[in-house]
This record gives sequence, structure tokens and C-alpha cells, in this order.
Amino acid sequence: MTTDTRPDVGLDDAPDLTPAELLRRLYALFHNKRTGLALILAMVLLALFGVLFAQAPEGVRDDPAAYASWLEAMRPRYRGWTDILSALGFFRMFSSPAFITVTALLALSILACSAHRTPLLWQAATRPHTHVRESFFDHGRLHRTVTLAAPPEEVFRTVRAALVAQRFRVVEDPNGPGLNLYADRFRFAPFGTVVAHVAFVLILAGVVISSSTGFHDSGFTVTVGERVDVGHGTSLAVELTAFRDEYYEDGRPKDYASDVVLYEDGRQVAAQTVRVNAPLDFGGVSFNQAYFGVAADVTVQDATGATHHIGGVPLQWGTDDGLYTFGILTLPDQALEVYVVAASSGQAERDIQAGEVRFELYAIGEDMPLASGVAAQGVPTTIGDLTLTFERERQFTGLIVSRDPGAPWVWAGAILLMAGTCAAMFFRHRRIWVRVRAADGGSEVRLASPDRVDSTFESRFNELAGALTDVPADRTEKVGHADA
Repeated sequence: MTTDTRPDVGLDDAPDLTPAELLRRLYALFHNKRTGLALILAMVLLALFGVLFAQAPEGVRDDPAAYASWLEAMRPRYRGWTDILSALGFFRMFSSPAFITVTALLALSILACSAHRTPLLWQAATRPHTHVRESFFDHGRLHRTVTLAAPPEEVFRTVRAALVAQRFRVVEDPNGPGLNLYADRFRFAPFGTVVAHVAFVLILAGVVISSSTGFHDSGFTVTVGERVDVGHGTSLAVELTAFRDEYYEDGRPKDYASDVVLYEDGRQVAAQTVRVNAPLDFGGVSFNQAYFGVAADVTVQDATGATHHIGGVPLQWGTDDGLYTFGILTLPDQALEVYVVAASSGQAERDIQAGEVRFELYAIGEDMPLASGVAAQGVPTTIGDLTLTFERERQFTGLIVSRDPGAPWVWAGAILLMAGTCAAMFFRHRRIWVRVRAADGGSEVRLASPDRVDSTFESRFNELAGALTDVPADRTEKVGHADA
């Protein structure tokens, strides 16, 4: 016996993993049902986290200072876990890298399953299995046996004509025994499941596109005479030139309209009167009328006389008791929030008279005011280290500003999902195998189908068998249902 003592024998026998083999293994992994199920469970789990944990408001996520302020407000609830949860993306779950990654992998899994199943469906539709064994006619879910007095050739033509009349495709099987044919209807209906799967991928893509590149700001406010940047990575700004509101006799709002001018990089690009159900659309960004109210025109200066704010502060919120309305002015360079509080319309409070507002200064993220004071209209008032002046009241408009680039994908996916589901549910692939053989003094016709019980198809199947029974009843045998 000879032993090969070369050091490289037996080592590195396994071939290198080629790119083609790697792709094949990845494909096999993704079209595996267990992989799909695991990804679905992962998405459900992440979505559950998105529901259970507070999500940063739309306008806050892209503003570092606003997000830091919001995070401080969440710290009493989540305590030491706040920064960890924020780093993991729990407070912006539906646009987090984890959610987007799982969504992308699930989409790949769905596409791989569809790609794996499509050739099988195509083969079943274009090259059906036409020949079956004799036992098939005894164990099909639907099966009937009918004996007729006519010769086999005549009966075969009758059966074929009856199936064609019911719009079945008929394929004759030359193999014996007897005369055989295969008939089916709605052969392409199973592709509805593939269409539905692709539609679901389109919907997922739309959701990811919108969550990662779109935005929805439901609290965008502009005071009459001012111009406000839209933000969110756009170079747009909105100026409110006028606001009009009309009321019914009982006080209900009849109509309210905002005359807005839209600027891009400082250049006017659009002007329109925005009403409810009459939005302004530009470059994929939509401006919808939502609400309106009163703003307090405020000037803020520090101890050196430097001005930190001139303009309206919309009083867009109200206290639970309905006595006050208030707005919030954030001064990032001072690390302060200024609450501007006024008596609600129709209310007369002792601490805030008509023509007055109360200023409350808070450190960002804190609940206790650092200082507060009431200021009369036009009178500079020093509160803390700031001098604040309530100039006058003006109207403001509240707009919903949104960009939803994934909407066309979602709509296309929804339409395809409905079409695919309807095709798969209401136009099921219906198949019948027929065998006609000579019997004593005539012919024996055997019909069978393995398809799951469908009341409509079962009725058609029985009608076909019943149409053949043109001989006395004692020569017709009905076998009935059986499990495959």
C-alpha cells in the first residue's frame, strides 16, 4: 500500500464558492418559507415596538434641536433607557435602519418565492399533465361515473363539445386506456397570487420611500405678513399675504381661506388661495388648509439689546379647562422656550386682561418655569434676562405640509393587490380529466377533478355529468365525493 505524504493532499478539496453558487444559495435561502415567516415575525415585532414606544413627531425628527428637546421631555418616562432607545431607533421606528432593512429583506423573500413559483405555474398553464392513472378516477375530490348506450367515439365527441360549450380548454390525451382528455378553465388565474405578492412588495417599497424621503407636518403655521421656511430638506418657504374666514349665523365656520405665496430659493414659484380640499401642490409637496387662529406678535431681546425674535407666535393650543390659549416660541441659542399665554376668546381672567399676554420662560426640556410675567400690549417687559414686547394680535393659518413620494407605489400596489386577489379567489383554476371506454352495450364515462371543493365548480361538474345521462336511471351510477 502506498501512502501519499504530500502536505497538500486532502486539504482545500472543497471548491471555491463562486459568485453563481453564492447567488444560488442566497436565492434558496430567501425563497425558503421559514425565512419568509421569520422576516414577517420580525416586522410585526418592530411594528409592535413602534406602537408601544412614543414616536417623535414628524416635524421634530429632522430638527436636532427640536429632537433633543423632545427627548428631554421623554426622559421622565423612560429614565436611563432614553438614550439607548433613541440610539436603537425606537423613537423613530418606522424610518429606522432596522425597520427598513427588515422590510427590504422581506421584499426580497417575497420576490424570491414568486420567482420560484412562477415557472411551476407557467408549466401547469401551458403544458398540463394530461394523463392520469385509473385510481385517480376513484379518489379525486370530485368524481362521477356514467354509463351510456352510445359508442365511445360518439360519447367522447359529446363530452368534448359540452366542455367547449362551458369555455373549457380541451387537450386530448392519446395514451390509453380508452379515449382520454384533459380540460381546464381559468388556467392563468393562479398567477393572481404572484401578482398579489408583487403588489405587496410595491406597497412595502412605497412605505419605505415615504418614511425615508417623505414627511408629513400637520402643525405648520404661518402668521399673516410673514414668510416661514418649510424645512425637511426643501428650499421652499411660504408667505401668508391674507387670511379670510366666514361663519354661519350659529357661529360655525363657513369658509376659511389662506392667500399664500410659495418661494423656492427666494424666488416666487406659485401663488394660490388655499382652502379645505383645494390644496397647493408644487414639486411633490402639498399644502392643505387645516385650521386657523390668533397669533401674538412678539419681539424678544436680550440684556445687550440683541434681537432674537420678531414675529408672530401662533396661539394654537388650549388648556384643558378651556380658559387659556398659548403658543410656544423656542430660542435655541438661549436654550429657552417662551410660552405666550392669553385668555381664550370669551374668557376674562383676572391675571390676564384684554390686551395682555403672560410670558413664561422654561429651560428646554424642563417643566417648571424659570420666570414669568404679564405684559401689556406695546409695553416692553423684562422677564428674567430677556425683554419681551407684545406688539399686537394677528391671524395665523395652520397648514398640513406633506411630501409622499411613495404614494404612487402604494396606489399601484393596492390596485394590483385587489386584482390579484380577485383573480385567485373568484377565478380558480378548474380542471377535469375524462376517460371514455367501451362497456357492455355502450360506453363508460369517468370524470374526476382533484381541485378543492368550490360550490360553483361543483355545480358545473355535476351539470356536465348530468347532461350525459340520457339513458334510463338504472344505467347511471353516481359515486360522489372522496378525499384525494
